[in-house]
Amino acid sequence: MIYIDILLVVISIILLIPTLVIFVQVIFAFFSKNDNSDIPVGDVTVAVLIPAHNESSGIITTLNSVKPQLKSTDRLLVVADNCSDDTAEIATASGAEVIERHDSKNRGKGFALDFGIRHLLKKAPDVVVIIDADCTLEADSLGRLAARALHLDRPVQSLYLMKSPDGASLKTRVAEFAWLVKNLVRPLGNLRLDLPCELMGAGMAFPWGIISSAGLANGNIVEDMKLGIDLTKLGKPPLFFPEVLVTSYFPTTSEAQSGQRTRWEHGHLGMILSEAPDMFKQAIAGCNIGLLAMAFDLCVPPLALLVVFLVGLIVLTGIASLAGLSALPFQIALFSMILLGSSILLAWLGWGRQIISISAFLVLPVYVLSKVPHYLKFLWNRQKNWVRTDRK
Repeated sequence: MIYIDILLVVISIILLIPTLVIFVQVIFAFFSKNDNSDIPVGDVTVAVLIPAHNESSGIITTLNSVKPQLKSTDRLLVVADNCSDDTAEIATASGAEVIERHDSKNRGKGFALDFGIRHLLKKAPDVVVIIDADCTLEADSLGRLAARALHLDRPVQSLYLMKSPDGASLKTRVAEFAWLVKNLVRPLGNLRLDLPCELMGAGMAFPWGIISSAGLANGNIVEDMKLGIDLTKLGKPPLFFPEVLVTSYFPTTSEAQSGQRTRWEHGHLGMILSEAPDMFKQAIAGCNIGLLAMAFDLCVPPLALLVVFLVGLIVLTGIASLAGLSALPFQIALFSMILLGSSILLAWLGWGRQIISISAFLVLPVYVLSKVPHYLKFLWNRQKNWVRTDRK
């Protein structure tokens, strides 16, 4: 029986760790003040790199948000990657510099970014800013974002938020809140602890010396997350810059939303398994606090999955306690759930009240249950290849 007690205690502590990470991040985001100040823009040459695969329906909006912010020395480069529509023609007509890439074997955003960077080698900028073709860049922000990256000589991640489309379901608005917790609240807590953040895929700025030597050419379905980890290992951890905003919208159909979330969450879980052990090992061996913080941040699973784990653990350890085993695992699991619930409530009080009402928390069990098939799929039908999200 003692071995079962030990096993349950170990599992309970493992699940306590990500809840503690979230709790600390939310507490510091909520109660600490941000002392970020703008860096003078100065004479910085910027290349805005936009990878695009069949984005003809929305790329004009993205280009129109960027073009007014460009100086005469800046460049706007669109990589039309394996397109079967008129993305290239539309981008060219809108005034962008366009290069086309056709390689049906090597598919994915990482390959497109590598293609674009190699093209920029002919006339290298000071800073490269990467924006997805379905995103909008906040006005008067490009220069500030580039200046901060150049001044710090490290990658800078702007605030990247996904919004619910008009008339979106409550489930989509709950997803928007969950996204806000991951992409705003938690990175803000890290920023105020002077710790790095993960790269989020859009609104990323890189000094040329960093991005030109990065290993971009891969088909990882969460290539941005991998890039942030790789750069942190090299001593160039990304820094969060919430004063610049990049926005996009969730797909309008449930099928597209499901595919998008499957890609994100399977990719995240895959990165935990493939990268976290080595990150902890390197961080401890090299006394690298930034890499250690990134490893802990990476090991926080999607919120819905964490809730599923904790509920299951509470039930399991509760039954074990009633059967005469130690009550300690049950107490740890219950404490973890209280910490997670407190974190979510505090995040809602600080940032989420305009997205969902307090009554929406009543549907959280339904939202969590709807995510279970995605997680089960990871076990026997894990998504490993990049697939474009249908924007419609």
